[in-house]
Amino acid sequence: MLYVVCGFVLGFVVPYMARRFAKFSPASPSESLWRLIAPVKLVAREKRWKNLQYRELCINYFWRSFVYGVVTAVVFWLAAKHFHSLGIGGVLLFFWALILLTEIDYKTYLLPDVVTVPLLIGGFVFACFWGIWLVAAESAIGAVVGYVLPVIAGLLMAWKYPGAFGGGDVKLLAAVGAWLGAEGVIYVILLSCLFFGVFYYITKKRVGAFGPAISLATIMVAFLIF
Repeated sequence: MLYVVCGFVLGFVVPYMARRFAKFSPASPSESLWRLIAPVKLVAREKRWKNLQYRELCINYFWRSFVYGVVTAVVFWLAAKHFHSLGIGGVLLFFWALILLTEIDYKTYLLPDVVTVPLLIGGFVFACFWGIWLVAAESAIGAVVGYVLPVIAGLLMAWKYPGAFGGGDVKLLAAVGAWLGAEGVIYVILLSCLFFGVFYYITKKRVGAFGPAISLATIMVAFLIF
């Protein structure tokens, strides 16, 4: 029950945090973190609430937050039942960061370094101290594979699809490799490309955020191979 409650609370704040990132991105990691903690208030609170459009926005964000809370609670509950209790806190933070990046990338088309870089470091630290999924060497190799493969793929596709993998996508895949290893990140790349292709074939869009596909594929692969 504790995991469900924590998941709901952490999921509920995801749209709020993503909106903060959308207001000042792109920015340096230090500025991003500071603005997340201490956002700039451009309009007084009493004036904001008199604005009908602002009230409607708040209502929409409440329901969006509620949905994210429910989704995150379900993910936390499944993770608590599926994975070893030792190190479960690190696993849950990993999944929550992926959910947060899903919303940020969907809103801004950016994957900020202030989230992806600590996620990469966290994967290696997790492997060093807990080693539930990987040992440190496997984590390091996975991070290299997660970085190199999309760079090579982007180079091969540059003649027709320039910018197929953005810098944020590459850093996120490197972080995923640090958590899941070389084999895991290869599965994630293939599955995320499938998700991305199917979604944008159905919606008839030619461009879009790739981060949500990576995050969804990562969570699925983690449940399947560990």
